[in-house]
Formats: sequence, structure tokens, C-alpha cells
Amino acid sequence: MNDFQLSIILNNHRELWTGAMITIKITAVSFVIALAIGMVVGIARSRPGFLRWIFTPYVEVFRGTPLLIQLFFIYYALPATGITMDNFMAAYVGIGLCGGAYISEIIRGSLYSVEKGQGEAALSLGFSPVQTMIHVILPQAMRVAIPPLMNAFSAQLKETSLVSVLAINELTRSGQMVYSRTFRPFEIYVAVAILYFVMTFSVSLFSRHLEKMFHVGGRLSADQRV
Repeated sequence: MNDFQLSIILNNHRELWTGAMITIKITAVSFVIALAIGMVVGIARSRPGFLRWIFTPYVEVFRGTPLLIQLFFIYYALPATGITMDNFMAAYVGIGLCGGAYISEIIRGSLYSVEKGQGEAALSLGFSPVQTMIHVILPQAMRVAIPPLMNAFSAQLKETSLVSVLAINELTRSGQMVYSRTFRPFEIYVAVAILYFVMTFSVSLFSRHLEKMFHVGGRLSADQRV
């Protein structure tokens, strides 16, 4: 192997940095979509009723098929039905829908972790079912959900590498393009790996900060309960 040449990275750092910024943008937008879907589906599936059975096929399909196939279907197959999206929108929708299926299970499990008596106490105090969910159950459930939600965010950040198949110049595709010009895979992919690590490690640090802020893993104080 030839000697490691730092100049290869330095000469192409702007392109790699731009790719990293696009990766962050896709992750942020798709995670907002996934979180919104996950909240709605998770709450619906945590309660008995027809909505639970309506959303179950969505969760099972998106959890049971590869994200890459989902992206191909959304970007290349849906136009045959008259539904056309540009590559960025297809990335947002594909990662968002897939992430939403997983986040819905996180939310559902977190809701189940709240003691049943909490909801019953709120109802006995005159809260409506909606008020009970918003003001009593969800705040406690979200404390439990913080660590797995941050893990889901990190997973989506790394999964954005798959959108390179949609001709989006995110970090992975930017690295491939630089490699095709320089023929120096070692330096380029070391740089790409470091950038991914820095981003995911930053999410990990932020997650720990949130856990300390909301006392995740500790006992609820008296004023945090009904």
C-alpha cells in the first residue's frame, strides 16, 4: 500500500464536507417525518380499536422489507402510477416512512411503560382521554423513549448512505465521486468514516445530555406525577 497522503483529503475536503451537510439535512427532515408518523401510529396502535389494525400492515411492511427496495419503489416504480417525486423528496419520504414504522414501536412500548394507574388517576380528576394522553401519559412515556429515539436518529443518519442510489451527492456518494477522480480509496473512505463517526458520536453526546436533563432512568419526583 502506498503511503497515506493527507493532501488527498485536504484537497477534496470541501466536497466531502458538502456531502456531510446534505447527509445531515436529509437525516433531519426525514427524522421529523418519521417522528410525526411514529407518534400517530404508535399512539393508535397502543389503544384497542380499528386504527390499530389499519396501521399494523404499514408497520409490518416497512419493517419487513429493505430500505433500499423501498427507495427504489418510491423513486422508480411509483411514477408508473402517476406519483412522481424528485430524488430528495423520494429520500425524505422513503427514510421517513421506514423510520416511522420503527419509531411507532418505540412510542408504543414507551406508552406501555407508563403505569396504568396514572391514566386512571387523571381521568378520575376530570381529565378527558385526550388531555390524559397529552398532559400525563406522553410526558412520562417520552422520558423512556429518549434513548431509543436517539438510537433511531443515529440509524437514520447512517441509512442516508443508501440514497446515493438516487443520485444524491450525500457523504457516501461524494466519497465515491472523489475516489473516481483520485483512485485513492484508503484516504477517501477513512475521511468518510471519520465524518460519519463524528456525526453519530455527536448524537450520542446529545442523547446523554437529554437523558441527564430529563433524568432518564431515575425515579419520577412527586411533582412529575399526577
